[in-house]
Amino acid sequence: MSRLCEGRVVIVTGAGNGIGRFHALEFARQGAKVVVNDRGVERGGAGGSRTPADAVVAEIEAMGGEAVADHGDIADMASAEAMVQTAVDRFGTLDVLVNNAGIVRDRTLTNMTEEEWDDVIRVHLKGTFAPSRAAARHWKARAKAGEKLSARLVNTSSSSGLLGNIGQTNYGAAKAGIAGFTVIAAMELAPYGITVNAVAPGARTRMTEGLMAEPEGDFDPYDPAAISPLVAWLGSERSAGVTGQVFGSSGGLLSVYEGWNVGPTAELPRLWHAEEIDGAVRKLLAQSVRNPRLPQLDGA
Repeated sequence: MSRLCEGRVVIVTGAGNGIGRFHALEFARQGAKVVVNDRGVERGGAGGSRTPADAVVAEIEAMGGEAVADHGDIADMASAEAMVQTAVDRFGTLDVLVNNAGIVRDRTLTNMTEEEWDDVIRVHLKGTFAPSRAAARHWKARAKAGEKLSARLVNTSSSSGLLGNIGQTNYGAAKAGIAGFTVIAAMELAPYGITVNAVAPGARTRMTEGLMAEPEGDFDPYDPAAISPLVAWLGSERSAGVTGQVFGSSGGLLSVYEGWNVGPTAELPRLWHAEEIDGAVRKLLAQSVRNPRLPQLDGA
């Protein structure tokens, strides 16, 4: 039976550890050639000093696959362009970009520093924009030259951005931005044969250490390997026609986020007066589907 991504060329950012590592390994198992991006510093080992990206490349090669390490800064425009060029130079093309790299700097709003805000926004939001622009430009040029594409862009959002989570205004804002980015990029890139989707994973990693319960039996609902089959499918040609979606995934769970929709509405044939707003808003809220994570204040 043919493997899902046979012969496809894939970039995975932040692939030296955690979820990204599992993405890279899964793509390799599915027959893809992988550019393993990670800025992780060198570390010692039996084979001498190597980076996390180098270690994942070695794992893929031990499986009989093909991979190359990239150590560039994904939030730097020139480095993002160079990463795409690495895929083309080494493997002749690029079919899939998975934007996975991320960091957390959790703190409540009143205690958060400017640096903690800027670092998270830069890595997540600009670190999605820069590689996506580089890959999209590469694909657009090929499409305009007459090539029929089945290119795939897969981003990483989070329930923190879609539903909210205390202590993560920076992280949640970035992840909500990535969801919006995904929807708009899907609209813009569809004419060129490029699909754009996002995954909101629930998994136990270094970033979420201590936040999730340890498994009690053989099944771990927060196993970081659980996310990668969905991502590999989204990167395959079989996902044709699926675009602009945000999927939830953790353990055996698979879901589709329905996003912002216009809910209950009140309308007058004239402008509203301020004294009419209170009653109208409370009536609409009573009719709406409430987010259980939001505080229920008196009178709401």
